Amino acid sequence: MTFQGRPEASEEEYMSEQMSGAKSLIRALECAGVDTVFGIPGGAILPAYDPLFDSTQIRHILVRHEQGAGHAAQGYAVASGKVGVCMATSGPGATNLVTPLADANMDSVPIVAITGQVSSGAIGTDAFQEADIRGITMPISKHSYLVTDPDQIPRVIAEAFHIASTGRPGPVLVDVAKDAMQAMTTFEWPAEVSLPGYRPNIHPHGKQVREAARMIAASVRPVLYVGGGVIKARASQELKILAEMTGIPVVTTLMARGAFPDSHELHLGMPGMHGTVAAVGALQRSDLLICLGARFDDRVTGRLDTFAPEAKVIHADIDPAEISKNRTADVPIVGDCREVIADLIVALQTELDGGASPAFSAWRTHMQSVAKRFPLGYEVPEDGSLAPQQVIERIGKFAGPDATYVAGVGQHQMWASHFIGYERPTSWINSGGLGTMGFGVPAAMGAQVARPGETIWAIDGDGCFQMTNQELATCALEGIPIKVAVINNSSLGMVRQWQTLFYDGRYSNTDLHTGADKAVRIPDFVKLAEAYGCVGLRCERAEDLNGVIEKAMSITDVPVVVDFVVNPDAMVWPMVAVGTSNDDIQVARDMAPDWDDDYLGAEL
Repeated sequence: MTFQGRPEASEEEYMSEQMSGAKSLIRALECAGVDTVFGIPGGAILPAYDPLFDSTQIRHILVRHEQGAGHAAQGYAVASGKVGVCMATSGPGATNLVTPLADANMDSVPIVAITGQVSSGAIGTDAFQEADIRGITMPISKHSYLVTDPDQIPRVIAEAFHIASTGRPGPVLVDVAKDAMQAMTTFEWPAEVSLPGYRPNIHPHGKQVREAARMIAASVRPVLYVGGGVIKARASQELKILAEMTGIPVVTTLMARGAFPDSHELHLGMPGMHGTVAAVGALQRSDLLICLGARFDDRVTGRLDTFAPEAKVIHADIDPAEISKNRTADVPIVGDCREVIADLIVALQTELDGGASPAFSAWRTHMQSVAKRFPLGYEVPEDGSLAPQQVIERIGKFAGPDATYVAGVGQHQMWASHFIGYERPTSWINSGGLGTMGFGVPAAMGAQVARPGETIWAIDGDGCFQMTNQELATCALEGIPIKVAVINNSSLGMVRQWQTLFYDGRYSNTDLHTGADKAVRIPDFVKLAEAYGCVGLRCERAEDLNGVIEKAMSITDVPVVVDFVVNPDAMVWPMVAVGTSNDDIQVARDMAPDWDDDYLGAEL
């Protein structure tokens, strides 16, 4: 890493100055190029907040809960392409970061969490607000540090940012003892980061790429199974070239929405538990899966031993631990997806120049016909009330593909992934692997900070919203004008859907009383928004939908919360029940598609 700070003194003076460990910490963050930190001060981290007060480079955003700081750092990281940074004190401050760290680890989001720790002499004594946060986070972070020597602070910060942002991105924790921040040291930013045991393999092996090209040329029913690794590698353009060059159908996972344009004729949609019939069917009937930056997650595969039974597998991923973890790869390729796809394009062209003539047209035509026969859809209530899908679809139409959409977890997340068109990478931000309720509002806040002039919509559920909506105060005070659509079905919607389908409609503890009964709205989201200094709006009927969204879109200087009171009985379809085969996908309750397996015949 190189020097990135902007001190008034010369760089030489800046780099050899005597200072406290706390000032060294802030100086190191400046040298790492940090411009935003989300955090809350407390006793053990307090020494760092004094020099932070004087920093002209770093904007500190005071959140209302440490979990909000972590998710905001995630949203900032995805939206900016930089490492997100959050800061907390020891004990409960640090443990409140556990969920965002686990979330970032699952979804490969680069963040660095700085936590204060009790003085080194008190470590292990159960001192006030002591927690072994390094030990706690070791299984859920890419790496974690405990710093007790102030001289080591710059090196550790440089390493943390390098580890978080290279290879498979992920979260790094830096826990700094209070006495290390209070002691004096000489600041010395490392000229380079040297980690002999950490060497991510960026470039794929040529032999494996050539074998993959031969396998593709020989296949009949290939599918490009695209995961979030393509977005992390900034490989969307290369993916588009590969798909158009070969004519191979594309499916994009929940974490890869936007990696390939939804409007493209080769795109079949999202696969998995709530995927499109065409995407799920293409994977199931494929004879070759070209897996790029995906990990054969259980929500995609369904019952693993029935997943894509006839398919060979090319699996490319920057993380060698993912390859053959769930599904054995016939051709494993370790490398950055951008490098892999670029090399694969060259290798395929060599195959074509050598006389290979792959015939995918019949397969492609058939899958496109399946997509037309089984489009995504929903029923509009006859009583004039709102269908949640209708609300989300209309927001997408008004805000358009240039907006960024951030979702919580649950039914609204699935509807947002389906009924908004994503045409570019990082226009969709959500909690995928961990499925963290409460992700939406703080992540949208972080995304808005990273993209100050862009429209940011948080698509949230009334359950998710109540977990982290205190960050609306942060947004109002800091001038962060996010827009929040609360899809208010007065219940924990996805849990209620499962209770409907698998528990005979026994709705045990899923009614939140937030919208269905106008006389009992606890809380009233409009009043809550206003109490937080935001604009609060409500929409309950389809006839008012356009006007309310237009009003929300017209407000650009303060946060806006719209309480969309929707039908509580709406369900997410299609659906593959947990533990079943993807072949058992249902397009509605008790309705399965006719797969029409004629395309498996000899003509293909």
